[in-house]
Amino acid sequence: MSAAVFTANQTAAQKPAAANQHSIILPTGNKHIFRGDSENFYMFVYRQFEGVSSKPWTAGKYGFVRNIKRTEDGLIGTRFHEGIDIKPLNRDRSNRPLDKIMAIAAGTVAYTNTSPTRSNYGKYIVIEHHWSCGPIYSLYAHLSKLSVQQGQQVNQGQTIGQMGYTGSGLNRERSHLHLELNLMVNKQFNEWHKKHRLGKNYHGMHNGMNMVGLDIAAFYIAQRRDNSLTIPRFVKSQQVYYKVTIPRTGIEKTMDILARYPWLNHDAESSKSPSWEISLTASGFPVSILPSQRIVDSPRISSVKKCQSKHSYHTKGLLLGTGYRASLSDRGKRFIELLTGSF
Repeated sequence: MSAAVFTANQTAAQKPAAANQHSIILPTGNKHIFRGDSENFYMFVYRQFEGVSSKPWTAGKYGFVRNIKRTEDGLIGTRFHEGIDIKPLNRDRSNRPLDKIMAIAAGTVAYTNTSPTRSNYGKYIVIEHHWSCGPIYSLYAHLSKLSVQQGQQVNQGQTIGQMGYTGSGLNRERSHLHLELNLMVNKQFNEWHKKHRLGKNYHGMHNGMNMVGLDIAAFYIAQRRDNSLTIPRFVKSQQVYYKVTIPRTGIEKTMDILARYPWLNHDAESSKSPSWEISLTASGFPVSILPSQRIVDSPRISSVKKCQSKHSYHTKGLLLGTGYRASLSDRGKRFIELLTGSF
């Protein structure tokens, strides 16, 4: 399947995708990220820190870029931003954004949320991309209008909606597109959600809690340098913050993330081990799930990056401890449950 499918909705400025099916295009006409002009690509947030007001554009990037704290490790962001916030290029006389939103690659509209109040994403669209590495999901949030329906096939570059400012905490000035590129964690998400009594789930499997997002901006930049780059190769290059060893007993039948993304396990001898060791980024994105000879009776941290401040600041609260000592928080245990299907 070629990703290089175009429609009349694609702008002339978009370059044709390479033969690599993992090639993605930008979802709007804003290409400042490729011109070294990040300030005009990312949308700012309002920040109050130590009595100073600011509007840092860096808070629109992917990563731990929000809720700044002064710690033993210096100034760090303690709130994780799963995607990127792209500024509008065009507004009407009332300052409303006019930018059309395009599918970054061909796929199927897996989910649409038309309610502006049922999610922090506001009105949003999830597209499933049927790639050889498994299903990958792009998410487009804070839309004012949706132009597609669930189940619809879309081409790369096809208009799917219009930029807006729906969702909690936004106003007209901060209108933007929030874009993510995700793996799905578990198809049994609804069962896990009910077990932990996390309220009403309006969005089924396509709830943001069931998606782990990669650094899509870094992927855009890296793929621009190497148009043969694939998701598995990119993920393998990501920095591991911690590793969790889990007992293997019973897990094979429930860890469907490996069935969906078998490239996370690149060890042919995986059937001979008593445990799995999961390597994760600071945000909890799985880099690999490999066999381990360590014997454990419950999930245990087997490795962690050293830090002077609290690990909770660096891991979305998934870990407790400091230095080389760490353990899973209650939130972390719930996440590992979801990731492994052990619930």
